Amino acid sequence: MLAALLYGQEDLRLEEVSDPTPAAGEVVIQVGAATTCGTDLKVWRRGGHARMLIPPTLFGHEAAGRIVAMGAGVTNWQVGDRIVANNSAPCMNCFFCQRKEYSLCPNLTWNNGTFAQYLKIPAPIVEHNLLQISDELPWELAAMTEPLACVLHGVARSNIKPKDKVVVLGDGAIGLMFVAALSETTEVLLWGGNNHRLEIGQKLGATQTFNYHQIPDIPSVVKELTQGWGADVVIEATGVPSVWETAIACARPGATVNLFGGCPRDTSITVSTEQLHYSELTLKGVFHNTPEYVRSALALIASRKIPFELLISEQRPLKDLEQVFSDMKARKVIKVAMIP
Repeated sequence: MLAALLYGQEDLRLEEVSDPTPAAGEVVIQVGAATTCGTDLKVWRRGGHARMLIPPTLFGHEAAGRIVAMGAGVTNWQVGDRIVANNSAPCMNCFFCQRKEYSLCPNLTWNNGTFAQYLKIPAPIVEHNLLQISDELPWELAAMTEPLACVLHGVARSNIKPKDKVVVLGDGAIGLMFVAALSETTEVLLWGGNNHRLEIGQKLGATQTFNYHQIPDIPSVVKELTQGWGADVVIEATGVPSVWETAIACARPGATVNLFGGCPRDTSITVSTEQLHYSELTLKGVFHNTPEYVRSALALIASRKIPFELLISEQRPLKDLEQVFSDMKARKVIKVAMIP
């Protein structure tokens, strides 16, 4: 089959590799659509990921498709079922899993390789994070279950109350998903650097949008809009250390700051101990998702209450993958549905 392999920094190659064969407990799917992700872009630019993969490796982690083969012992599934698989599953046995802190599991089973014609799903994911999708749900929407599950996990950890003023920093797919998930119950102020994406943010429910190229002093504007105090909740969705610091500067006393975007390895930020202590700030790092939020994410997508299709800039064949990543780097597209 044709598949994408990541060899290093911005070194992505399409190669012919052997079709996967399922071992006991595993299934193989024919990929209907694989969506690109900001995490994929960061991994491509940085040449690896501290947790999920080590090059050279099959690449991509968001996909939906149809089961074409099953290993021994697989029950409750049939060849032909339309499914979406999360890119990980917890072990369910360790210290953290026993406390239902599944995203902290040190034994997470990771799965990469969605940018290919076929994808093998490991047994732990088949057991805990393989979900059926309806015939009516387009592949590319179902494929967005994984990132939305991460966002819903982030929302749940952010101490958000109805009518809060929430600042979202970042107009990528994750930032826009946060807007969509929060706009029904809160007032969302979205900051980004691309007017087209900010327009999508408005369609997804942002109360106000701001282009930081035109208004660079983000904390001052946030305070002007919040009676001088700052936001109740701030969500950082860029993975840039300086923006982490900006997020903290936007927070009111007593606020929660969700430092959601993963920064490059070995980076650090500066935090005012006076502000942290006397303003009683809660700074949270939130990582990945859990089986609960995988299911919640698919249910929300399947409900069609939110037009998540706005995040899909286009569909492209797998042969165009390298160009797609160049377009993502140039911020010409948000998410692209790759059709093997």
